Amino acid sequence: MLELKNISWKAEDGADILKDVSFVVPDNKFVVITGPNGGGKTTTAKLIAGLMAPTSGQIIFDGTDITKLGATERAKTGIGYAFQQPVRFKGITVRELIEMAAGKALNEADICHALTEVGLCANEYADREVNASLSGGEIKRIEIATVLARHTELSVFDEPEAGIDLWSFTNLIEIFTRHRESRKGSMLVVSHQERLLNIADEIIVIADGKVTKQGTREEILPTLFTTGKACKSCPKQGN
Repeated sequence: MLELKNISWKAEDGADILKDVSFVVPDNKFVVITGPNGGGKTTTAKLIAGLMAPTSGQIIFDGTDITKLGATERAKTGIGYAFQQPVRFKGITVRELIEMAAGKALNEADICHALTEVGLCANEYADREVNASLSGGEIKRIEIATVLARHTELSVFDEPEAGIDLWSFTNLIEIFTRHRESRKGSMLVVSHQERLLNIADEIIVIADGKVTKQGTREEILPTLFTTGKACKSCPKQGN
């Protein structure tokens, strides 16, 4: 279980980006953080991953205070993170990247399974470099494959729909749906997308640096969208 207790974060210019944010991500749940642009969603995700340190408050993971741990140490505790804009690695193949994520050498069946899970053919992609020759949708799915290959207790995805086409986005929904149904650890996704909100177990709304709503999908979703249009606190975006 992940718990944020009274988390605040100030930018270098002194602006309050997060203000006393508290919430819980239960074990084996699919949780979506949503809200308007600039509200503090990505900052929250980076704080959880250890890419940034909070100004105040605590982050508790499986009963241990990890507030002062960096990203590498957080990863060792069982937290995986997928960037909004995935990093490209010239000179590293897809196979090598997945093996690094898994922490061990993998056989062909393992590589095939990891790539098939995200809709990619191992024969075509395993030995390709993770570089600019890959499309946005391809690199996004490869990054998700690396996160899933780690079998982390908590996987954090920052706007996984960013920069990909409709076909790739539809495949991402299928990936997340399968893993939600299998209950292999918790998943925390930052997203505006209604299709991701529709498969969430719980939804957290962050606006103006504060948690303004949190609860089950059944409780929160009807308050976000009315007559096909988003409310002001959570702008709906097209696919």
